[in-house]
Amino acid sequence: MSEAPRHVIEVSKDFWNIRGSYKIGGVVDIGTHASVLRRANGKLVMLDACGLDDAARAWLMSLTRDGEDLEAVLHLHPFHTVHVRAAHELFPSAKLYGTARHADKLGDLPWEPLHTEDAELHSAFAEDLAFSVPRGVDFVSSDPNLHFSSVLALHRASKTLHVDDTLIYMRVPLLFRLFGLDVTRLHPTLAKVLEPRPNAVSEFRAWTRELQDLVADADNLCAAHSAVVLARNNKGPTVPARVAAALGRAEGILAAHERKHRG
Repeated sequence: MSEAPRHVIEVSKDFWNIRGSYKIGGVVDIGTHASVLRRANGKLVMLDACGLDDAARAWLMSLTRDGEDLEAVLHLHPFHTVHVRAAHELFPSAKLYGTARHADKLGDLPWEPLHTEDAELHSAFAEDLAFSVPRGVDFVSSDPNLHFSSVLALHRASKTLHVDDTLIYMRVPLLFRLFGLDVTRLHPTLAKVLEPRPNAVSEFRAWTRELQDLVADADNLCAAHSAVVLARNNKGPTVPARVAAALGRAEGILAAHERKHRG
């Protein structure tokens, strides 16, 4: 395997996070990501897809032995579709999984019948990955600008949480990072995606408790559009503490929604 380029982060000996570029309006680069993990059976799985420069592409082809060892690609965010086709063209023999929206929008691709939000798929990969799907919110909003929901994936062996827009990790300026200060939050569109019914908030809170159980032993956090938290250089709160704080910050939004839709 060739040496990983600078924008490929080796989280552990069996998990890598690729930091990609995504520009809004072709100008403002908010970044995006994908991850690659090694399963217990020795095969590799890719979570999401992002643009690859020559260095990242060469490294990935080396890691996967020109795609021979890449068993599957799992697309986890229904609105992250830009790089789906390119990833399939790069690895045409890998099984292709996505959300129902992926299959609907890119219907000519050879999608597997299970969707990444399906419990049956989660069971199929349970030896290596644990998944979480938010409840009480729109998984696919009628407004394509509302990107709150995604399928969160925890790689058990490396204790790494891979998440797209649902959780955001924001790095603050360097001076503050020296003191371990940064911010983890839920995506700011939460208020707009909570379902307009009385039980939506209770279902969302139940999901947040399950999420905290899921990440109870997590050491690393790989978030889209921002950066990663690695146990080996984390000067701030642990990943479980960060997730708990992010969920706590949303309580005002949840309480307001609950009052509005109380049955």
